[in-house]
Amino acid sequence: MSTYSGPSTVRDMMHPGAQCIGENDSLQRAAQMMRDLGVGALPICGEDDRLKGILTDRDIVIKCCAEGRDLTSTRAGQFAQGLVYVEANASVEDALRMMHQYQIKRLPVIDNHRIVGMISEADLARSLPEDKLAEFVHRVYAFR
Repeated sequence: MSTYSGPSTVRDMMHPGAQCIGENDSLQRAAQMMRDLGVGALPICGEDDRLKGILTDRDIVIKCCAEGRDLTSTRAGQFAQGLVYVEANASVEDALRMMHQYQIKRLPVIDNHRIVGMISEADLARSLPEDKLAEFVHRVYAFR
């Protein structure tokens, strides 16, 4: 049996340099950023450059488009609730526990009160051994 020698901290696993959508930016701008960056979620940052929440492509579709709201006048900050994040020096196990607890697939990473990256399913798939990845998938998708 081989010994797992993958990342031990969140910083080692995260995708660095997450770009934020401003809390006063429109959802249309957020959708354009997601398209241009090839991502399905953006951290929402305030005027103070602090993390306020996370906006997903699903939020835009379900909570805006499906409700007939205007993408150009609806602000990203309206979706900044239930802030969940992990510290960069936390263990990978801590991040996995949080993702399971909150049933989330993307997790902002904070260092010194500033966003420094994100952990996504793709990062997990690249970094975790198959058994740990399978356990994560089972736990996060089991209750949906």
